[in-house]
Amino acid sequence: MINLYQLQSFVTVINEGSMTAAADKLYLTQPAVSQQIRSLEESLGVELLMRGVRHIKMTSHGELLFDQAKKVLQMIQQMEASVSMMNVALSGHLRVGCLNSIGLHLMTGVLGRFLKNNPEVGMKLEYGKIEDLMKLFRKNMLDVLIVPNLGKEFSIELSGVDGRFIQKEDFWLVASGREQDVPKEISLKKLADHPHVLFHGEYQAFHQYLNEKLNNDQIKLNVVFESSNVGTLKRVIETGLGWGFLPSHSIRKQVKLGRLQRVHIEGFSYQSDLFFYSHSNESNKELLEYFYNVLLAQDRSY
Repeated sequence: MINLYQLQSFVTVINEGSMTAAADKLYLTQPAVSQQIRSLEESLGVELLMRGVRHIKMTSHGELLFDQAKKVLQMIQQMEASVSMMNVALSGHLRVGCLNSIGLHLMTGVLGRFLKNNPEVGMKLEYGKIEDLMKLFRKNMLDVLIVPNLGKEFSIELSGVDGRFIQKEDFWLVASGREQDVPKEISLKKLADHPHVLFHGEYQAFHQYLNEKLNNDQIKLNVVFESSNVGTLKRVIETGLGWGFLPSHSIRKQVKLGRLQRVHIEGFSYQSDLFFYSHSNESNKELLEYFYNVLLAQDRSY
C-alpha cells in the first residue's frame, strides 16, 4: 500500500530533478529517497522512472502518478491549513505585491478562496516592476512580496525580512500549437533558426543565464517581438509569430490544451524559486501564516 511519504518523495524527485537534490529538500539521505521510490514502484507494480538516463525522466505511468500525486499532496496541505486555522478569528488588512506574471496566473484562485473563508479580512493586491515593488515594501506600504528569489534573480539583499520558499518555477520554450512538425528537442544553436518572442523585465538572472549561453556559442536570436506582459506574449506565440521562453506557471494550461507546445533544449534548463517575503516585525503573524499556507496548498496543475 502506498503512503504519503512515498508520494512526497516521488513528487520532490521530479520537481528537484534528481535524487540528491530531493534528499536535500526532504532532509533525507539519497539512498532513503531511492528506497521510497522503489517501494512505491513495488506497491504499484510498475516502473515510474527511466533508469540509465542522465536526467530524471518519468515513464508514462510516472507521468500519470505525478499529476495525481501533486493534487493529493496539495489537498492535504490545504486541509491542514484550513483545519489548523478554523478556531482563529482572522481580521485585518493585507497588502500584497507581486510581479505581473505571477499575479495574473497564481493569485486569482488563491485570493478568492482566502477572502471567502475570511470575511473580516481586507486585501490590496499591487502589480508592478520589481524596483517599484521594492520601494513600496521598504516604506512598509506592502506587507508581503510574492516574487522570485530576490538575491538570486535581482541581487537584492534585505535585512529585517523573512523569506520563505513557495515553489520552484521553470522556464519553458514554447511554440504555437498550430505549427506542424515542431521537434520535441533542439540544440541551442537551432533556436536561432526560428523568430524569437522575448519576455523581458521580470527575471533578470534568467536572461543573464540565457545570454551567457548564447554568447558562448556566438548565437544571435532573431527577436521579432518583445514585451514584459506575459498575457500578450502568450497570444503572440499562439498566433505563430515566433517561439519564446515563458514562466511555466503562466503557460501550463495552454500547453495542456495544445494551444502551445513545449520544446526542450539540449543541455539547457533554468529554475527560479518563488518566495514569500514579509517584514520580521509584522504584527499580524497569524494572518500572514494563514495566507502563506493557502499559497502552499494552491492547485499548481495549471
